[in-house]
Amino acid sequence: MTTWTLLDNAHQALRTAIAGLGPDSWQLATPCDQWTVTQVLQHAAGDQLGYAGTLGVGTGPAYNPFAPSGEPVEDPAAFTEQALAASAAAFAAVEPGAQDVPKPLPLPPMSAEDVVAAAALDAAVHAWDIAVATGQPSPLTPELSQALLPIAHATADPLRGFAYADALAGQESDDAAAQLLRHLGRDPQWKP
Repeated sequence: MTTWTLLDNAHQALRTAIAGLGPDSWQLATPCDQWTVTQVLQHAAGDQLGYAGTLGVGTGPAYNPFAPSGEPVEDPAAFTEQALAASAAAFAAVEPGAQDVPKPLPLPPMSAEDVVAAAALDAAVHAWDIAVATGQPSPLTPELSQALLPIAHATADPLRGFAYADALAGQESDDAAAQLLRHLGRDPQWKP
């Protein structure tokens, strides 16, 4: 746990999605084009390790999170927990209101609140990817989705092409989760 509720909630969403996986889940397709559940897990864990390393906890991932191998992960829960614990420890030392907080993203200077929200966005959206790929309920609650919308709007455009796909057109009936997903290039109605 950190002093950052948004990040704690996003980390819990990822833990819950991983805990809900069965032995036949790992090679299933996901909303992340051409990535399996295993690759999304490797990417999500690597991103959290990247935040931790940038903030001075650990050295970051030992692999490129944007080129996950897809090789089986021996203990997925422990693999996930190691990354989330490193991220939580790193962000626990980040003071609210701090400016120009280090981050592993090619973005302009950001406040503590924005860097925390970016890390939370990554964890929560990949939790959704894994959950929908494996028939689990969406972890994107209305509150979590609404809290993540501002950072998605602030960061997605400069990261399109390597971190996010092109935004999808919104629908009048979209709730906060659907708005968030469409802005990040994901179809809220995606099915395996």
